[in-house]
Amino acid sequence: MSLDELTADVEAAYSDLERSELPLDDESRMELAMLTAALDVEDPATLVTRAIHILFQSTVDTGKLDFHLRSSYDVTYDEYLSGMTYDEMAGGMDFGGDDDDRRYQF
Repeated sequence: MSLDELTADVEAAYSDLERSELPLDDESRMELAMLTAALDVEDPATLVTRAIHILFQSTVDTGKLDFHLRSSYDVTYDEYLSGMTYDEMAGGMDFGGDDDDRRYQF
C-alpha cells in the first residue's frame, strides 16, 4: 500500500459517509473515513459500534459514569446492575443511636 492508495481509500470512505444517514460533522466524518480505510472495515457502522463500547468502558473505568449517575439519579452503575442501592444491600439499617446496639450491626 502507498500513500496515494491510502488517500484514495480515505476519500472514497469519506464520500460514502457523506451519503450515509449518520449525522456527522466534517471532522468526525474525516476521522471515521481514516479509520475505515486504515482498519479495512466494510461497514463504518461497526466502527461506530466499537466507538460506543470504548467510550462506555472508558467512562465506567474513569468513574465518570458513576459521577453522573450519582449526580442525576443518586445511584452508581453497580447499584443499577444489582438492582438495589448500597443501603439496601447492607440491609437498610440505621447505624445511629445507642453504642450497645451498634456493635452487633455489620
